[in-house]
Order: sequence, then structure tokens, then C-alpha cells
Amino acid sequence: MDDGWYDEEAGPLVRPYTITSGRTPSPNMKLDVATQVMTIRSETEPTGLGPEHLQIVRQCRQPYSIAEIGVYVNRPLGVVRVLCGDLIDRGLVITRSPPVQVEAPDHELLQAVLNGLSKL
Repeated sequence: MDDGWYDEEAGPLVRPYTITSGRTPSPNMKLDVATQVMTIRSETEPTGLGPEHLQIVRQCRQPYSIAEIGVYVNRPLGVVRVLCGDLIDRGLVITRSPPVQVEAPDHELLQAVLNGLSKL
């Protein structure tokens, strides 16, 4: 086997763009790293999915964030967003967006905290 495509510990290496067929996350689908994904219960195992899709469906029987899914399937966040988008389109998972982001703390407050910590 070609040494560039196989690693004794990792096994065969697959490029991320291969998994997504070169697709990038849809700008219409806002999947933040904190977006929760959960599989919709079904009597049958979904068909016609790739191994990464199936791994996400099985993993998300309880809610997981996009970031957590990336860790569990060992794929970059962009790939996870594309795969989750595919599952949303097929009606296999539901998502829950994170709460509205609160305004960032004032720069002066952060500087005062940093100065206080530096004095410790």
C-alpha cells in the first residue's frame, strides 16, 4: 500500500473534501459550534448514508454540539457541518441553536482583570 495513504496506527487516510464530495457548509444553514444536534427516533436504520453520517446518527441519540460531534467522529468542524446539514435535509436529525450571544465584556473591564491577575 502507498505509504502516503496509510498509517500503521491510524489506518487508511481520507481527505476531508473526499468525505463531503468537495462541498462546504451551506451559508443558509447556521450551524454554530454550540448548536445541539439530536437524532430523530426511527424504527429502521437509515440507508444510503456514508460511514461518517451513520456515526453521527448513532452518536446523537442524545444531544451533542457540533464541536462535540467533531471530536467523536474525528473530523474537522467544516466537515461535520456539511454532514449534519445532509442529515437535516434528510430529516434524520433536529437541531437547537445556542442562546443569543451576549455582548462581549468591555475592553477596560478585561484590562482591569488582566492587571489584577498580573499583580498576584
